[in-house]
Order: sequence, then C-alpha cells, then structure tokens
Amino acid sequence: MKKFFSLALCSMLALSASAQLTRTTVAQGDVEGVVEQGMAHYKGIPFAQPPVGDLRWKAPVPVQKWEGVYKANEFKAKPYQQTQGPARPGQPGVSEDCLYLNVLTPAQSKDEKLPVLVWIHGGGFSTGESWSQNGDNFAKAGIVYCAITYRTNCFGFLSTPALSEESAKENGRAISGNYGLMDQILALKWIKENVAAFGGDPEKITIMGESAGAISVAMLCQSPLAKGLFRGAISESGGNMVPVSDTRIDNNAMRNVKGSEAYGQAYLDRLGLGKKKLKDLRKVDPEVFMNDSAAFSAGGALWPCYDDYVLSTDAYKQYQAGNYNDVNVMIGTNSDEGSMFTGFLGGYTPAQYEYEMKTSFPDPEWQKKFRAMYPGSNNQEAFDAHADIFREAAFAWPTYAWGNLQSARTAEGKGKGQVYMFFFDQAKTNMFRRGQQTDRKFLTMHAGELNYTFGHSWGPADKQDPRDAGLTRTVMQYWINFIKTGNPNGGYLPYWPAYAKGTDSMMYFRDGAHLAPVQNQKQLELWEEYFNAMRK
Repeated sequence: MKKFFSLALCSMLALSASAQLTRTTVAQGDVEGVVEQGMAHYKGIPFAQPPVGDLRWKAPVPVQKWEGVYKANEFKAKPYQQTQGPARPGQPGVSEDCLYLNVLTPAQSKDEKLPVLVWIHGGGFSTGESWSQNGDNFAKAGIVYCAITYRTNCFGFLSTPALSEESAKENGRAISGNYGLMDQILALKWIKENVAAFGGDPEKITIMGESAGAISVAMLCQSPLAKGLFRGAISESGGNMVPVSDTRIDNNAMRNVKGSEAYGQAYLDRLGLGKKKLKDLRKVDPEVFMNDSAAFSAGGALWPCYDDYVLSTDAYKQYQAGNYNDVNVMIGTNSDEGSMFTGFLGGYTPAQYEYEMKTSFPDPEWQKKFRAMYPGSNNQEAFDAHADIFREAAFAWPTYAWGNLQSARTAEGKGKGQVYMFFFDQAKTNMFRRGQQTDRKFLTMHAGELNYTFGHSWGPADKQDPRDAGLTRTVMQYWINFIKTGNPNGGYLPYWPAYAKGTDSMMYFRDGAHLAPVQNQKQLELWEEYFNAMRK
C-alpha cells in the first residue's frame, strides 16, 4: 500500500510539472524554462544582442533568432557595476553582457491571456539586477511576472561630445546617453510581442519599479518611444518632474545633452581616459570605469538626460501640454525616504548643512525660505533637514507634481488616466537612524515598503507582528487588483478613490489603510514654488 501511494504521489508531481508551460516558442525560436514552486520560470532570456565591443554606448540591437531550444534555466549576469563583495551562492556576477529578462508564469497554456507585470529594478541608475525581488506572490495570484535588466552607470548613461557626434553621423540625432532607458523600452517591446507565448495578455501589461526603477517608470510614462507598450504603471518612490539644466546638484534638475556631455567628459578626464578615441574607449576593461567615486555618489551622478528623443525636454511642461503616455498610475512615497542618503547622526553636521544651503540655494531669498522650512542648527536638526530635503526633492515632490498634473487633466476631460496616490508609514526600526533619540527612527525608510508590496513577510511566520501580516495582505491585494484591472479597489479592501488635489484621497498605510490628505503639504508647496521659479 505504501508503495502504491508513493507511486501515485510521484505520478501526481510529474503530472503537475508537465502541466506547466515550461516550453514555448517566441519570435526568436523555442525556449525552455524550469518548474519552481509549481510554476514555469524562464530565466535569462536575451532580448538584445550583447552591448559589448562596438555596441558599447549604442542603442540596443534586437536579439537575433537562435537555433534549437534556448535553455532559460539560470539567471544571467547583472549589469556591470561597483559590487559590494562577491555574488551570493547561485547568483551570477557582473558583465556588460546583461540584456536579459526573466518570466515567471502560472499559465498552463498559451491561451490564458493573464495580466502581466514588468518589474524594473532600482539602484540609483548605478547598480541593481533583475532578480532583486521575487515575484512569486504575483504569479500565484494569476499574473505573468517579468523582470528586466538594463545597462547602468557609465555603460547606460554616459554622454560625451564624441558620442553625440557619432550619433549625429549614424542616426541624424546629436545625442548620447539614455542607453539604459532604451534597453528598458526594447525589453518592453519584446514582452509586448512575445508574452502571449507565456500565457500573458499583451494588452494588459503594467510596469512597476522602486527608486530608480520608479523614476524609470515615470520616464517611460513620459517617453514617446514607450507609447502603447503598457496600460498601467506603479511607481514606488519615483517621479521625474524637475527642470532641465546644464548642471545637476543632487536632485534639483536633470541635465540636457550639453550638460550631460560636459559631465561625462569630466568623468573620463578624471579617469585619465579623456583623450582616447571612441574605438579605443570601447576596448577599455569595464572595471577601469568603476574607479571614480564622484560618478557613483548617492545623488546619482551618471543619470538619464533630456535629449528630445527618448525624453522630451522638461516633463512638467510636457504634462501641462498633455504630451505623456496617458495610463492609470498608482504612485507614492515613504515617510522617511531621505535618511538612507544622509549617513548617520553626527556624520552630517551643521557645517555640512550650511554648505548645502549655500550650494543648492545660492539665492539669499530662497535660502532663507528653505532654512525656515528645514532648520539645521544642531546634529539632529541637520540630519533631519538633509533627509527631508532629499525626500522631497528626489521622491515626494516629483510624485506630487505628477499626481497633480495628470489628475487635473483627467478631471478636465483632457485625459483619461486615473491617479491613485499612496503614502507608506509603517512603523519599523530604521537602521539609518540608529543611535538617534527621536520618534522618527520608526518611520519608513527608502525601500521599506517592498516586503509589503511583494507580499513577503518580515521574518518567520510564527514571529511576525500581526500588524505587519495584515498590512502585507492589504497592500498586496491593492497591487494585484491594480495589475489585473487598472483599479486597486475590490473585495474587502477600504475604498481607494482616484486622487484629486486638496481632498483626502491619498491612501495612508500604517497598520492598515485609510484615506488622508497629502502629507508634508507645506514642504511640497515650497518645492513647487521653487521649481516653478527655476523654470522662469
């Protein structure tokens, strides 16, 4: 009898594995994945030719057809970057040959037409990898989960006069940089063309990212090259509404091509590579490009630029004019985003605060206004001021401006995309505020929402705080609903209305979910006033 049940169990497991869609055909040929957690997982599918050699600092080239069956059974290298120690067991290291994507599908046939989620990793446009988050809970909920990789740091966003001149000769556009964004767009095109082979619906694609991934989501919503590639967008701590300028100090502007070229050339000069020709630069060992601390700062020195090709100049003005990809969006930020970028108590001093005030706000009148809003006369005040300035400038104000501009156009009948705004404030110990005697050490740090949005518990289930467990279920269901329908509402959840400025329509997450007004409104309005003045 035991032998019978053992054979029966083996047969059931074999049937379950074979029922998964582990082999399919895409435009380039046959591809085979593996079964994990009862679902088909395709790891490391190429969507572009390796951007190496002559293709370094070029727009990505679509992958060619392959012979036989492509074995998609392991993750491919993460983009070349400064690494913090060796890769973890079972994970690959870094390489310029990084343009691959992963697909995790619960489908058992190609005909299921499931909604699709595309995850775009963060990392300040400098680091990161496609497997940074496990999308198993989305797949278990009936969603085809895709995760893409793109070139980062100098390989994804270097501009120089020579590169722009080369582009003018080859493409008629005197631009350079934004290669990483073009990678993202090509990956989305590949998914749009091929996701039906994995049981997904190409008309139900939602893009989602956090930090630089969320900024990427915002930029994809702005890019004319991404039009029609997705129907919804989720931005967790992102946005892109700052003015265009020749220079970029922290998060006060985004460079134009001229400014990006100047920064890129200075970067090469610091490395002793400034006089090399492009053909020789493309032969330089990639590790050499990592040896410049200024280009890998927390503020994101190697960054996308406004080039009037991938990104039209000044997203704020583009939204005012209605020139954006008009889809439903779910966007929000956390309560203490900037603490991660501030250092530690005593490590950011009143003297550094004074330097930042004079550098970032050289106009005495603006300096006066920002000093009043963000005082910094002692170590604690200085830390809080820097953290909050970074929170507003990098994440909160761009999200706020995005929400206001898009929701206003929709309310006026000039657009159709609804905006769902959120604020994450779950009380957790913030490692970046260790040693501080302040209640702010329990605010939500940057990326602190990810365990909730991906449905992953904090620690063993038997030791998990029930408030965290409940919030995880609530947040995860809102996200699943939005991916499936374009609207977060449904089931037992508290009703989440579309955002409208001046109303209690922001969903506030802390031990549950309830509606609230926009948080830190006075600070956000000061930044609105400041950036409007910069544009003038």
